[in-house]
Amino acid sequence: MLRPQDTATRERRSLTGLWRFRADADGAGRDARWFAGPLPDAIDMPVPASYNDIVPGRELHDHVGEVWYQTTARVPRGWAGQRVVLRFDAATHGATVWVGDTEVMSHQGGYTPFEADVTDLVAPGEPVRVTAVVDNRLTWATIPPGIVEDTPHGKRQKYMHDFFNYAGLHRPVWLYATPRTRVHDVTVVPGTTGDPTAADVTGMVTYAVEVAGPDAGAAQVRVRLLDADGAEVARGTGADGVLEVPGVHLWQPGEGYQYDLVVEVLGADAAVVDSYLQKVGVRTVEVRGTEFLINGRPFYFRGFGMHEDHLTRGKGHDDAEMVHDFELLRWIGANSFRTSHYPYAEEVLDYADAHGVVVIDETAAVGMNASVAAVLGTKIDKVFSEDAVGAAAQAAHAQAIRELVARDKNHPSVVLWSIANEPESHTPESEEYFKPLFALARELDRHRPVGFVNVMYSQADVDRLAKYSDVIMINRYHGWYANTGDLAAAEADLEAELRLWEAHGKPVLMTEYGADTIAGLHDLTGALWSEEYQSELLEMYHRVFDRVDALQGEHVWNFADFQTSRGIVRVDGNKKGVFTRDRRPKAAAHLLRRRWTGRH
Repeated sequence: MLRPQDTATRERRSLTGLWRFRADADGAGRDARWFAGPLPDAIDMPVPASYNDIVPGRELHDHVGEVWYQTTARVPRGWAGQRVVLRFDAATHGATVWVGDTEVMSHQGGYTPFEADVTDLVAPGEPVRVTAVVDNRLTWATIPPGIVEDTPHGKRQKYMHDFFNYAGLHRPVWLYATPRTRVHDVTVVPGTTGDPTAADVTGMVTYAVEVAGPDAGAAQVRVRLLDADGAEVARGTGADGVLEVPGVHLWQPGEGYQYDLVVEVLGADAAVVDSYLQKVGVRTVEVRGTEFLINGRPFYFRGFGMHEDHLTRGKGHDDAEMVHDFELLRWIGANSFRTSHYPYAEEVLDYADAHGVVVIDETAAVGMNASVAAVLGTKIDKVFSEDAVGAAAQAAHAQAIRELVARDKNHPSVVLWSIANEPESHTPESEEYFKPLFALARELDRHRPVGFVNVMYSQADVDRLAKYSDVIMINRYHGWYANTGDLAAAEADLEAELRLWEAHGKPVLMTEYGADTIAGLHDLTGALWSEEYQSELLEMYHRVFDRVDALQGEHVWNFADFQTSRGIVRVDGNKKGVFTRDRRPKAAAHLLRRRWTGRH
């Protein structure tokens, strides 16, 4: 799905701002047809933002069910004769949308975009009412899964993942216009004709363009590849082909060099009917033995599992917060991060592309583990069964993979797909569930490695999914959840376990390790929860990492403290960040900066 953009033939209008908002705990709004007029008894709500923390009190913070958003937009008169589309970059976790009194679309999945052609429902120059009902409920048929309980005191949402269930319109909403015959999709696959480490290597950009609209059959396609200075370096005709770029400037970690692929649809008279600009970073990705190669050179992942999580806005996207987080990554010496545990805003990937930051891109499949659920207070007898994560969840999971790849396939920063975080992976049922999903991911993208993130309860001798993964990604908490406070025992157990994973002959990434830490708590004995203990634990892990050749990356959990559901194992959220939730460094941040940059 192409993102809205402004070109000579396209125009977009952001609907970001204050919308009218109303919670609907009883689900009365649909029958009452709240979409058919001004939303009754509404308050103002910023978009994009989570709604949970905007209003004081528990009622909206802990709301379970539907909420309503409404705004009025005006379609520019200059859009007459154009195709007009309404697009939501995300609605967490499901949504139904009306334009005027007409339902135009529904979508399930809280982190990927959806859109509808509304040309016949709008009049250029006239206002149009847009209404969306957003549902935050998680069930056994959603990704991530959850359980909604009806109690005498109202609905209660339980979920098996360790981050708060923020909801709402977290990302921008757009009206945009295109020609009726238009570029519908663009796929680019970068590469090189030979050894990417060679001097003056020739780059390749394999492209495929889909054209849609009433005159699509007669339309011609022309593509031009421009360098960063705007000079044309290659051109081609036809809906698919290969462009060669002698002396290509490669996209690489730390240097996000990109070309512009200008895609044009030509009419019968050779006039340009539509134009779309696709950024292209030319690079290669390969797994060879225990090495992870970018442009033919070994790449070692340094960075974090992160969260889209901020005070007040929750998971709402904000450019200022995003740039600040990337600047902190640069300061600390990180070269990569994982989109734990859901696809992040497209603006985040654009920024990673432009600055050479490497990304592990993850679906929202988290919370599929009975042992983890038990720690968080939810009892599940059998995860992978028709009474829990069964065929309905698998279908939703497959769709989540399709939408993730369709959205992010052209980002050079994305080098590895993660199809799940910490699922049960040692049972026959888990293998039956995941085997077709690995196959689907590879069918959708044959040019990137695929993996999943293994949980501590599924050790190398019992795990059944590593054989389907190109890269072994593991989350381990020796010294915190296991060998709590005993770093000597934790060090021995960690190295012994890594040696077992090393035997698979694949790259091993430590995608989570860390300890909860209260900022400002200091203790000369290195007591649990102190900044000293967090630093000592990270140093212990690093000693082990440096002894294990197959270990190809270290992602600390977490970049910053983040909010979780309430419970006795969490005090105002998860405190494993090396930055506080408002991005103040703990001692461990300086330790990592020394390790990753050599600077103090």
